Amino acid sequence: MKILHTADWHIGKIVNQTHLTEDQNFVLHSLIELIQSEKPDVLVIAGDIYDRAIPPVEAVDLLDDVLSKVLLELKVPVLMIAGNHDSPDRLGFGSQLLKAKGLHIEGRFQKELQPVVLTDEYGPVNFYLVPYAPPAIVRDILGRDDVVNHDTAMQAVIDVIEKQWDPKARNVLVTHGFVRGMADLEYSQSEKSLSTLESLGGADYVDVNRFRRFTYTALGHLHGPQTAGCERVRYAGSLLKYSFSETNQHKSVTLVELGATGDITLECKVLTPRRDMRKIKGQLHQLLDPAVYTGTTVDDYLHVTLTDEGELMEPMSKLKSVYPNVLSLEYEIKERCAGEDKTSAGAEYKQQSKLELFKDFYSDITGLTFDECKTAIVAEAIAAVDAEDRGR
Repeated sequence: MKILHTADWHIGKIVNQTHLTEDQNFVLHSLIELIQSEKPDVLVIAGDIYDRAIPPVEAVDLLDDVLSKVLLELKVPVLMIAGNHDSPDRLGFGSQLLKAKGLHIEGRFQKELQPVVLTDEYGPVNFYLVPYAPPAIVRDILGRDDVVNHDTAMQAVIDVIEKQWDPKARNVLVTHGFVRGMADLEYSQSEKSLSTLESLGGADYVDVNRFRRFTYTALGHLHGPQTAGCERVRYAGSLLKYSFSETNQHKSVTLVELGATGDITLECKVLTPRRDMRKIKGQLHQLLDPAVYTGTTVDDYLHVTLTDEGELMEPMSKLKSVYPNVLSLEYEIKERCAGEDKTSAGAEYKQQSKLELFKDFYSDITGLTFDECKTAIVAEAIAAVDAEDRGR
């Protein structure tokens, strides 16, 4: 069976007051083209379909358009769960009616965890759809007092599944959360914490060993495509970059092929976005030089770091005249040498002249040398002020 695993669409996302719906429309229709060419047996979406519980109308319309094309035109069934950004009730509305069309949605966590069963030439594949739910909800629904965090909540869920399943069958779990093995995971700034207690012993995390008996576990939540310490437990990652911490990630969807005995092969399918998200750095005049930006995609979403000294006149306006989608701007701050003390008490400031004090201040803030040209300008300014004071 060929499974196309994706997650974290975050339809309706806004980054630095910029709506990304057009970019999401572009990449989702690229996904539709990939489905046309690869002809998977099922599309699995592992949560965070929308970016917030009450999505804008444009986001709802876009999801409706994409699912209609996949289900009605391409005849590919879709398995979808709610993530921590989704409203379980809104996402799951009408799910019973839509099953006849091949759309299986699990929005709110349910006590009865019946699989969605799809078949191929080798027989059935059981898909267990487990939407995101806080541990307190899992504890209450399952009546398990031992559920105290996300890890014990997931074990309680798996206990329910294993009471009814055939362990020798091909069993796929679809869920959403922080799953961690021995390997380090790659995090992004756009990923929302799952617990207010995450600093207390890693209450967010689920041990990857919980999933060792599943043929494949399709995860959502982390935006970088990666395994969670085991090849059979994988994050597909988001379709687009949603923060500048993701600039080095290569976004993709995961094509999973299940063999007759549960053997798997994985392939990452890269989708080209309408615009990339990048960081650039340099002095303002350099970044505005055609020799620098010619040949690059100037309408990418950019974070700009300026390395200029002193004040600049309207740098954002000048940058946007060349790069229309600058989303954030910062100035590089040179770090002070380790152990250097520039307090007034330590510098014997009372014995220093105004010029010496200003030179120390400049070097301390910028980390740069106060050269002769600057010295002459500041000395002239100080002399003028002193002369004005004496004339009063």
